[in-house]
Amino acid sequence: MKKFGYPKTLLKEYDNWVVVVRPVQITAGSLVLICKEDAIAFSQISESAFQELSFVIRELEDNLTQALSYCKINYLMLMMVDKEVHYHIIPRYETVKEVIGIEFEDNGWPGLPNFAESTELTDVEFNKLVEFLGNYWITNEF
Repeated sequence: MKKFGYPKTLLKEYDNWVVVVRPVQITAGSLVLICKEDAIAFSQISESAFQELSFVIRELEDNLTQALSYCKINYLMLMMVDKEVHYHIIPRYETVKEVIGIEFEDNGWPGLPNFAESTELTDVEFNKLVEFLGNYWITNEF
């Protein structure tokens, strides 16, 4: 979690999961959903984590829809460099998306997300993005 800037990048912490803003923005609103359990395979997470995941995903998509009106959303569970169970969540956009006064391009649209290209943000801009997205997170409990 610390590699992805936790707790500075935290949008919401659940019993078994955390949602953080991805430090490298592939597209506007790129996030990481991280399981808090000590598991290195998806099949190793607890039943509780599996059950909570459906609630987390619904809340995450509702909040991102309100904040960014994305066209599609990609969930990528790569776990090659960082072995703990986590998803890279990449909202997808058909056109340039302006957020917090910055233009973000989806350089992979309509294909796979392009991890080689991202929108560079200063620390101030990144903190502003975290604050902007945080305003859409609701406090519903599982």
